[in-house]
Amino acid sequence: MSRTGSPPHLWGAAGKAGYVLSCVAAALVLAISGFSYFVVKDVSDIGGSHAIESGPSIGAQNILLMGLESRTDWQGNILPSAVLQALHACNAAEVAAGCGGNDTNTLILIHIPAGGGKATGFSIPRDDWVNFADTLGSQQTGKIDQAYGVSMAAKESQLRAQDPSMSQDQLAYEGNEAGRAATVATVEQLTGVHVDHFAEINLDGFYELAKVLGGVEVCLNHPVPYDVNSGFSAAHAGYQHLNAKQALAFVRQRDGLPNGDLDRTHRQQAFLDSVIQQLNTDGVLNDLTKVQALLSVAQQYVITDSGWDLLDFVAQMRDLNSANLTFRTLPIVGYQTIDGQDANVVNPAYIQQIVQEVFYPAVSTPAASPSASATATAGNSKVTVDVYNGGRTPGLAGSVSAALVKDGYKAGQIGNTSSLSTTEVLYGSGASANASKIASLFSVSAAASSSVAAGHVEVMLGADAALPASAPATPSATSSSSGSPVAIPSTGAQGGAVNAKNGIPCVN
Repeated sequence: MSRTGSPPHLWGAAGKAGYVLSCVAAALVLAISGFSYFVVKDVSDIGGSHAIESGPSIGAQNILLMGLESRTDWQGNILPSAVLQALHACNAAEVAAGCGGNDTNTLILIHIPAGGGKATGFSIPRDDWVNFADTLGSQQTGKIDQAYGVSMAAKESQLRAQDPSMSQDQLAYEGNEAGRAATVATVEQLTGVHVDHFAEINLDGFYELAKVLGGVEVCLNHPVPYDVNSGFSAAHAGYQHLNAKQALAFVRQRDGLPNGDLDRTHRQQAFLDSVIQQLNTDGVLNDLTKVQALLSVAQQYVITDSGWDLLDFVAQMRDLNSANLTFRTLPIVGYQTIDGQDANVVNPAYIQQIVQEVFYPAVSTPAASPSASATATAGNSKVTVDVYNGGRTPGLAGSVSAALVKDGYKAGQIGNTSSLSTTEVLYGSGASANASKIASLFSVSAAASSSVAAGHVEVMLGADAALPASAPATPSATSSSSGSPVAIPSTGAQGGAVNAKNGIPCVN
């Protein structure tokens, strides 16, 4: 089994990981249909990682698809110049100088219910600012896509010090194992659910798989001008076929899109839907030569946990199609510059409740009368709170915003402002009562301001500011105090579910 080396920027990776499910599914369908032993053996040869303890391969399970942003192969060698040029991903000299990294710029967590029914996937935006889990090294917070590279770099540095003669191949394998373990643990901590299996692919692997499939069909909401960083462009809106190089550019583009990286997650989701549709309708599953080619690429470029029995798994997933696979994007609270980086502020408790209720829906019970606190919290939802940090604590504006969202308020703008000695709370028309409640959390008084929009409260954090205690109790991640399911946001930058028409969703 090939090993993992150093990578850089891979957004197409998620699409790749999804390919794992698809091409493996294709292989098993053929195996079940009576194809010869070598096909089954080829499927069994996919795997290679011992980074996590695998869960069951049959029944309900959670699978993490990881796309590694890499301009190197699994042994850490820089990709050939011809490949780098096709990938539109720096040249060899630039890669040697540090272009790219080892970030998991694509993370999609998919829940497969028992019996292989309707599956749901949540994309995790790569800029979500989180606490890392099981991550080596001194850095323990950052964007979620950094957990892999931080741990990988720390592990390789440790190994070099212990054994300077260690081969590059072994060094890359050990480093990537540390990165995988850290990524899985961090995703588990953020979402509150256990990851049973993972599938990982790098930039080169995505390109090779797209070539085997002969490209992919996509649908765009509007024409796309040429993007210099990804190399993608589209002269017209609507359905269109992309070759392998264009497909990679399609899932990597973020500049010039209305919602940046969040729109890119929608493209990755649409790509997966389209590939599954193609496998089911274009005769790929009946073409032994093409299946063998897919398996050959999967063996070389796809990494999965070694305890995942793909043959057993695909047996229950042979009917997977875009009609019974729904993709969503985990919500963000807002944007903030943290440690000099543009980041997404998230509310882990809210995320955990959403994931829990979507993956493991509770049996419906008669609705109880709303409590006074629940009614008060519902009333908060009419007010939007903007939070700006003028104090000395980095990231406090995002934390305060997340706490207020837990209390039922709408998240507004998050950012920094000039230094303030004392916290100020301002409000626009219609928000007086809520502003007073919020101000009391900081032991200050609220003041009306004509510069604040109607229905908005503006919190300007001063040097004396600290994270306030949450007002009404927030329902736990496993149950709702009112018995009602948590509202899954369908508006905002992360958008709602990506819905496919004829198997192929239209996206920005």
